[in-house]
Amino acid sequence: MSLTFNIHQLERRALALKGELAAAEMQWDTRDELIRVSQPLHYRLEIQRLEKGILVQGCLRQVLDCECVRCLKPFAHEVKLEPWSCLLELEGEDRVAVVNDCVDLTPYLREDIFLAFPQHPLCGLQCVGLANPQNDVKPGGAWESGSAAVVWAELDKLKLD
Repeated sequence: MSLTFNIHQLERRALALKGELAAAEMQWDTRDELIRVSQPLHYRLEIQRLEKGILVQGCLRQVLDCECVRCLKPFAHEVKLEPWSCLLELEGEDRVAVVNDCVDLTPYLREDIFLAFPQHPLCGLQCVGLANPQNDVKPGGAWESGSAAVVWAELDKLKLD
Protein backbone atom coordinates (compact mmCIF):
# COMPACT_ATOMS: atom_id res chain seq x y z
CA MET A 1 0.00 0.00 0.00
CA SER A 2 1.36 3.40 -0.95
CA LEU A 3 1.07 6.69 0.92
CA THR A 4 -2.04 8.43 -0.38
CA PHE A 5 -4.39 11.12 0.86
CA ASN A 6 -7.77 12.46 -0.26
CA ILE A 7 -7.59 16.06 -1.49
CA HIS A 8 -11.06 16.79 -0.07
CA GLN A 9 -9.64 16.34 3.44
CA LEU A 10 -7.57 19.49 2.84
CA GLU A 11 -10.59 21.74 2.28
CA ARG A 12 -11.19 22.28 6.00
CA ARG A 13 -7.70 22.04 7.49
CA ALA A 14 -4.13 20.82 7.02
CA LEU A 15 -3.54 17.10 7.25
CA ALA A 16 -0.86 15.51 9.47
CA LEU A 17 0.51 12.08 8.57
CA LYS A 18 2.99 10.01 10.56
CA GLY A 19 4.05 6.43 10.04
CA GLU A 20 6.21 4.14 7.97
CA LEU A 21 6.17 2.48 4.58
CA ALA A 22 7.65 -0.99 4.14
CA ALA A 23 10.58 -1.28 1.75
CA ALA A 24 8.49 -3.47 -0.58
CA GLU A 25 5.84 -0.75 -0.79
CA MET A 26 8.45 1.79 -1.85
CA GLN A 27 9.55 -0.50 -4.74
CA TRP A 28 13.24 0.37 -4.42
CA ASP A 29 15.48 -0.39 -7.38
CA THR A 30 18.92 0.75 -6.26
CA ARG A 31 20.89 -1.05 -9.01
CA ASP A 32 23.82 -0.93 -6.62
CA GLU A 33 25.03 -4.12 -4.99
CA LEU A 34 26.58 -2.13 -2.13
CA ILE A 35 23.25 -0.56 -1.07
CA ARG A 36 20.17 -2.51 -0.04
CA VAL A 37 16.91 -1.24 1.40
CA SER A 38 15.24 -3.65 3.78
CA GLN A 39 13.97 -1.32 6.50
CA PRO A 40 10.84 0.84 6.30
CA LEU A 41 10.77 4.52 5.39
CA HIS A 42 9.67 6.62 8.37
CA TYR A 43 7.77 9.82 7.65
CA ARG A 44 6.19 12.73 9.50
CA LEU A 45 4.35 15.05 7.13
CA GLU A 46 2.01 18.02 7.11
CA ILE A 47 -0.05 18.54 3.98
CA GLN A 48 -1.86 21.78 3.21
CA ARG A 49 -3.86 23.09 0.30
CA LEU A 50 -2.62 26.16 -1.53
CA GLU A 51 -4.44 28.16 -4.19
CA LYS A 52 -3.18 26.10 -7.15
CA GLY A 53 -1.39 23.26 -5.46
CA ILE A 54 -0.60 21.19 -2.41
CA LEU A 55 2.36 21.78 -0.12
CA VAL A 56 3.84 18.77 1.66
CA GLN A 57 6.41 19.39 4.39
CA GLY A 58 8.02 17.26 7.03
CA CYS A 59 10.73 14.74 7.77
CA LEU A 60 11.77 11.54 5.96
CA ARG A 61 14.14 8.92 7.38
CA GLN A 62 15.41 5.76 5.67
CA VAL A 63 18.04 3.37 7.02
CA LEU A 64 20.12 1.64 4.34
CA ASP A 65 22.06 -1.61 4.59
CA CYS A 66 25.38 -0.80 2.94
CA GLU A 67 28.78 -2.33 2.27
CA CYS A 68 31.82 -0.11 2.48
CA VAL A 69 33.48 0.50 -0.91
CA ARG A 70 36.92 0.28 0.73
CA CYS A 71 36.76 -2.59 3.22
CA LEU A 72 33.49 -4.31 2.17
CA LYS A 73 32.25 -4.46 5.77
CA PRO A 74 28.48 -4.12 6.24
CA PHE A 75 27.17 -1.03 8.02
CA ALA A 76 23.92 0.91 8.42
CA HIS A 77 23.62 4.36 6.83
CA GLU A 78 20.77 6.70 7.72
CA VAL A 79 19.37 9.05 5.12
CA LYS A 80 17.44 11.82 6.83
CA LEU A 81 15.71 14.63 5.00
CA GLU A 82 14.65 17.22 7.53
CA PRO A 83 13.22 19.55 6.56
CA TRP A 84 11.73 18.05 3.42
CA SER A 85 9.14 19.74 1.22
CA CYS A 86 7.35 19.09 -2.03
CA LEU A 87 4.98 21.27 -4.02
CA LEU A 88 2.38 19.36 -6.00
CA GLU A 89 0.72 21.39 -8.71
CA LEU A 90 -2.99 20.85 -9.37
CA GLU A 91 -3.05 22.70 -12.70
CA GLY A 92 -0.89 22.87 -15.81
CA GLU A 93 1.48 20.44 -17.50
CA ASP A 94 3.19 19.32 -14.30
CA ARG A 95 0.02 18.66 -12.34
CA VAL A 96 -0.06 15.75 -9.97
CA ALA A 97 -2.14 12.69 -10.85
CA VAL A 98 -5.41 12.62 -8.91
CA VAL A 99 -7.17 9.24 -8.97
CA ASN A 100 -10.55 8.98 -7.21
CA ASP A 101 -9.77 12.26 -5.40
CA CYS A 102 -6.56 10.72 -3.98
CA VAL A 103 -2.94 11.72 -4.51
CA ASP A 104 -0.10 9.21 -4.16
CA LEU A 105 2.97 10.69 -2.45
CA THR A 106 5.09 7.52 -2.78
CA PRO A 107 6.90 8.45 -6.04
CA TYR A 108 7.92 11.85 -4.62
CA LEU A 109 9.21 10.32 -1.38
CA ARG A 110 11.11 7.61 -3.28
CA GLU A 111 12.75 10.07 -5.68
CA ASP A 112 14.02 12.47 -3.02
CA ILE A 113 15.28 9.72 -0.70
CA PHE A 114 16.96 7.96 -3.64
CA LEU A 115 18.77 11.16 -4.61
CA ALA A 116 20.18 11.31 -1.06
CA PHE A 117 21.66 7.78 -1.22
CA PRO A 118 25.46 7.76 -0.88
CA GLN A 119 27.28 7.42 -4.20
CA HIS A 120 30.21 5.60 -2.60
CA PRO A 121 29.17 4.22 0.81
CA LEU A 122 31.94 4.40 3.40
CA CYS A 123 31.76 2.85 6.86
CA GLY A 124 33.82 5.79 8.13
CA LEU A 125 36.03 8.55 6.82
CA GLN A 126 39.09 6.88 8.35
CA CYS A 127 38.47 3.50 6.67
CA VAL A 128 41.78 2.22 5.27
CA GLY A 129 40.27 -0.50 3.13
CA LEU A 130 41.01 -4.20 2.90
CA ALA A 131 44.07 -5.55 4.64
CA ASN A 132 46.54 -6.96 2.13
CA PRO A 133 48.51 -9.88 3.64
CA GLN A 134 51.04 -9.72 0.77
CA ASN A 135 52.38 -6.33 1.86
CA ASP A 136 55.83 -6.37 3.44
CA VAL A 137 54.99 -3.31 5.50
CA LYS A 138 54.70 -4.17 9.18
CA PRO A 139 52.23 -2.54 11.58
CA GLY A 140 53.49 0.91 12.48
CA GLY A 141 55.56 0.95 9.29
CA ALA A 142 55.74 3.52 6.52
CA TRP A 143 52.21 2.98 5.22
CA GLU A 144 50.66 3.65 8.60
CA SER A 145 52.82 6.63 9.44
CA GLY A 146 50.99 8.80 6.92
CA SER A 147 54.13 10.72 5.94
CA ALA A 148 54.39 11.04 2.18
CA ALA A 149 58.19 11.35 2.37
CA VAL A 150 58.47 8.06 4.25
CA VAL A 151 56.16 6.34 1.79
CA TRP A 152 58.18 7.59 -1.18
CA ALA A 153 61.38 6.47 0.54
CA GLU A 154 59.95 2.97 0.81
CA LEU A 155 58.97 3.04 -2.85
CA ASP A 156 62.47 4.20 -3.85
CA LYS A 157 63.85 1.01 -2.29
CA LEU A 158 61.96 -1.14 -4.81
CA LYS A 159 64.07 -2.63 -7.59
CA LEU A 160 62.02 -2.89 -10.77
CA ASP A 161 64.67 -4.23 -13.20
